[in-house]
Amino acid sequence: MRFTRFVRGSAHERRTRVLPVVLGVAGVLALVAGCTSGSEQGAVVTVTTDSAATSPAATSSSQVTVSSSGEGTSNGQLPSSASSLTTSSTTSSSTPVLPSAEVTASPKFGTTDLSPSGAITIKVANGTIKDLTMTNPDGKVIKGTVAADKKSWVLGEVLGFGKTYTVKGTATGEDGKAVAIKGTYGMLSEDNKADSNITPGDGEVVGIAQPIIIRFPTEPENKAEIEKHLKITTEPEVEGSWGWIHHDDAWGIDWRPKDYWPANTKVHVEADLYGLKYADGMYGSTDLTTDFTIGRAQVVYADATTFQIVVKQGCTKANDPDSCTSTTATYPASYGSGDDIGDVNRVTRSGIHVVNELLPVHKMSNPEYGYENVTEYWDVRISNNGEFIHQNSGTVGDQGVVNVSHGCINLSAENAEAYFKSALIGDPVEVTGTSVQLSAADGDIFDWTVSWGEWQSLSAS
Repeated sequence: MRFTRFVRGSAHERRTRVLPVVLGVAGVLALVAGCTSGSEQGAVVTVTTDSAATSPAATSSSQVTVSSSGEGTSNGQLPSSASSLTTSSTTSSSTPVLPSAEVTASPKFGTTDLSPSGAITIKVANGTIKDLTMTNPDGKVIKGTVAADKKSWVLGEVLGFGKTYTVKGTATGEDGKAVAIKGTYGMLSEDNKADSNITPGDGEVVGIAQPIIIRFPTEPENKAEIEKHLKITTEPEVEGSWGWIHHDDAWGIDWRPKDYWPANTKVHVEADLYGLKYADGMYGSTDLTTDFTIGRAQVVYADATTFQIVVKQGCTKANDPDSCTSTTATYPASYGSGDDIGDVNRVTRSGIHVVNELLPVHKMSNPEYGYENVTEYWDVRISNNGEFIHQNSGTVGDQGVVNVSHGCINLSAENAEAYFKSALIGDPVEVTGTSVQLSAADGDIFDWTVSWGEWQSLSAS
C-alpha cells in the first residue's frame, strides 16, 4: 500500500496566494470580453498586485498580462483563436547615502595678522568632532571648549602677539569616515602693541572730585567698542558716566560721578584692552585694573572777591557749601590780579579745579612776566595752566587785602604748609568771583566744568 505524504499548510498557502490573482484575472477577462465585443482590435490588459516584502528595503509585485487578438464575442467570452496569460514578479531595493563631515573655521585657516584677543570658532557639519587641539610654537596646548553636541570648538584664552598657532584634529562624518581638521593662525607682530595707562593707581586714596582716567596713545577709531570692555564697580553704588575727552598729553576716557564721590567709597576698575584695535597698527598691549579708595570729603571754597580760601569737610554736592558738615580752616589769600589790571592771562580761572599734583618744593617760571626758576614751597597744583595754591612770602602783606598774583593763589608759609598737609590728589577747589571760566584750554582735568547732561553725551555708548 502506498501513502501520500502531505505537508501541512503547503497546498493551502499556495491556493491562498493564487486565488486573489485568479479572481482578479477572471474579472478582467469579463471586462475585456465586454469592451472588445464587435471590435477587430487586439487588447492587452495588465493587472499588478503588490505585497509586503520580506525585507524593509525591498518590494515585490505580481503582474498578470492578458492579450487578445481577433474578433470579439458578444457573450463576454475571450475569443478562442488566440489568447495568452503571462505572470511576472520583480523585486527592487535602495540604500541611502550618508554625508561626509564638513569642517569650517572662522576666521579661515591660514589667516594672518589676527588680533590675539579675537574669537576663533571651528565647526563641523554632517558629523562631530572626535578630537581637536590648538598649540603655540612651543607645543603648549591652548584652552578651548568643545560644545556638548560635539559640533563646534571655541577658543578659550587670549593668544600672543607675533606667534603662529597650529590646529590639528579629526572629525567623524555621518558616513562613519574620518576627516582631518588642520590649519594655522598667525597673530599681529609685536610692533602693533600700543600702551595705555589708568589713574588713580592701585591702593591710592584720593579726593572726592577725582575722575578715573584711561589714556590712549592715539584717538581710538571705535570708541563704543572700547567702552564695552570697561567695567567699574563701587561700594556703595555710585551714579556716574564715561566721557571721551582730550587731555593735555593724550586722548582719554574719564569716568566721573554725577555728584562728588561719597567719602570712603571703594572703587574697582577693569579695562580689558589687550588686543583691542585703537587704530591701524595700534592694538592694546595689556589689560588694566586698579583698586583705589575715596578719602575724606574735603572741598576748598575760593572766592576771589573775599581774598581768602575756606576749607570744609563732610561735603556731598558740587557748588554747595551747605552740603558740608564742618569748616576746618580759613586762610587769607591773594588771587590773580588780571581782573584789576585788565590782563586776562593773570585771571585766576573760576570753576571746579581738581588737585592733580602735590610738590613740597617747585621751581616756577613765567618768562613773559620776567621770572624763571623761582623756588616756591608747599605747591598744590590745581590745573595745568600754571595755577597753584602755594607759599609766597613776598605777598603776605597783600593776602586777605588785594589780588596781586599772576594767577596762583598765594598763602603765607605757615598757612601754605598747613593746607598742603591736608590736601589729597583729587580734592576739588571751587574758585568763584573772577571773569574767566576754567575750560579745556586751561588744564588736564576739566571734567567738572561740564554739566552732567553734557558729560553723559560724551560717552560713545
